[in-house]
Amino acid sequence: MNVPALPPLSLYVHLPWCVRKCPYCDFNSHAAGTDAPRDRYIDALIADLTAEAERARDRTIVSIFMGGGTPSLFSPAEIAAILDAIAAGFALERDVEITMEANPGTVERGSLAGYRAAGINRLSVGAQSFDADKLEVLGRIHAVEDISRTMSEARDAGLENINIDLMYALPGQDIEAALADIDRAVELQPTHVSWYHLTLEPNTVFYVRPPDDIPDNVQAAAIQEAGEARLAELGYERYEVSAYARDGQRCRHNLNYWSFGDYLGVGAGAHGKITADSGVVRTVKKANPREYMQSMMESRELDPGVVLAESDLLFEFMLNALRLTEGFDEQLFTDRTGLPVAILRQRAASLRERGLLGEADGNRLQPTPVGRRFLNELQAHFLPE
Repeated sequence: MNVPALPPLSLYVHLPWCVRKCPYCDFNSHAAGTDAPRDRYIDALIADLTAEAERARDRTIVSIFMGGGTPSLFSPAEIAAILDAIAAGFALERDVEITMEANPGTVERGSLAGYRAAGINRLSVGAQSFDADKLEVLGRIHAVEDISRTMSEARDAGLENINIDLMYALPGQDIEAALADIDRAVELQPTHVSWYHLTLEPNTVFYVRPPDDIPDNVQAAAIQEAGEARLAELGYERYEVSAYARDGQRCRHNLNYWSFGDYLGVGAGAHGKITADSGVVRTVKKANPREYMQSMMESRELDPGVVLAESDLLFEFMLNALRLTEGFDEQLFTDRTGLPVAILRQRAASLRERGLLGEADGNRLQPTPVGRRFLNELQAHFLPE
């Protein structure tokens, strides 16, 4: 593939089990709790990592993200075993960002020090709300006080780079209640806040049986506008659709996704994207954990993946890059896809005329405030014709 240089390379590790599956969750997560076959799964992960190391060749990993599921169901020793296998098989950037998601209801006292010792240097805490009634509706297993306890213990363990996940447009939630959640979160001084709109996704309980009193689109937009203003007032800069950071603590791993960087995916259902001589290659692992473990232990050959057609590259790039509040330089499109900028400019012209896409600093494309409000339509404009 004709690109001037390979993009940064990240690594995603999927740990699929939860105590129970939340009714809004459409991620590849499976209720198993403490009965999950974690030892066998780690063996499969190590086999997966060994195969993926061939794809990485001599490239350096700039970030690692351990997501789920609920990674904090795995013990510090188990997380250390996974990270040790990564360190043995890959070159890691000296200050590599290593994030682990944690559910406050599964974090045992003293475990965060073990995670930090294992190599975790960024924690993502799934708070979702500071309203006990809302947590119950969302099917969360943690209590409000578990959130502050987890944050306190994380700091005691030496974890300073901490994200808090929050959701808005919750059943029965108004602007005042949403802002109260933000205020409670910021009192705990996270370096990063991920503030997501609750959506009813197919294949979820909420999609089949929606909860009562969900804010409509107009109400949700008002909540979003008020929340963005409150987060800015409190020192958190919005740099992506749902990501807010202070003190320069943007999530490097997710920024690599949104900038159409490369990433390896290991674990059940994990997706990967890699720039190769043949083009941009997409990979995906078997989603069912037992099928994944069986496949990894029976065949350790590297799955070649699927090379994206040129007609898909424009959409795939824009699907990610349009999420960035500051937009992107047009040259990045060519650098990451190998396609001429003229293709991008041609498809973007009508969006400029409609006021959905603007230019910042010359050749930098950026969604306008209206474009951000209608992001799905903006992205869909770049689907293959």
